Amino acid sequence: MAETEAHVAAFGWDQPVRVFALARTAEALRTDPDLAEFLDASTVEEARTDPDLLTVVEQEGLPAAADLEHLLAQLAWPESVHGAAISVERLVLPPAAQEEADAIADAAERLAFLQARPDREDIRMVVGVLRSGESWCALRSRAHDDDASVYQGEQLVPGLVEALATTFL
Repeated sequence: MAETEAHVAAFGWDQPVRVFALARTAEALRTDPDLAEFLDASTVEEARTDPDLLTVVEQEGLPAAADLEHLLAQLAWPESVHGAAISVERLVLPPAAQEEADAIADAAERLAFLQARPDREDIRMVVGVLRSGESWCALRSRAHDDDASVYQGEQLVPGLVEALATTFL
């Protein structure tokens, strides 16, 4: 997920949700040898010795959805896809401010409240899940926007890990 997070970070902040399929590189090359033209030579060579090496393929033309939950509910993957990843940006507030935001019923008013808060933190979450259940997360904050400050771990965003895993059921 570190490479996928770095790829997404190269495009800056304020991005839409991005979804990626994770396919085993060796299997993809067996199915479509022409794929080698689009991969680094070192990746093609590594795929010969590492059957678990994954290639990340961004999914374009995502279905329209009112929110992230509805988008994920529309995703389904063929058996050739061994995992999926998603990149999502969110505003995070201290608990007291979050309670205040939750009490605002109007969505536009709530967004204005969130964006005006000096104590808000913009976070990009990149979460990957394999069919086998393994997961990995990478989190970057706008305030500490450098590769050395990316937090990584298996269950940093458990709700998003679980939601992405349901796309394989």
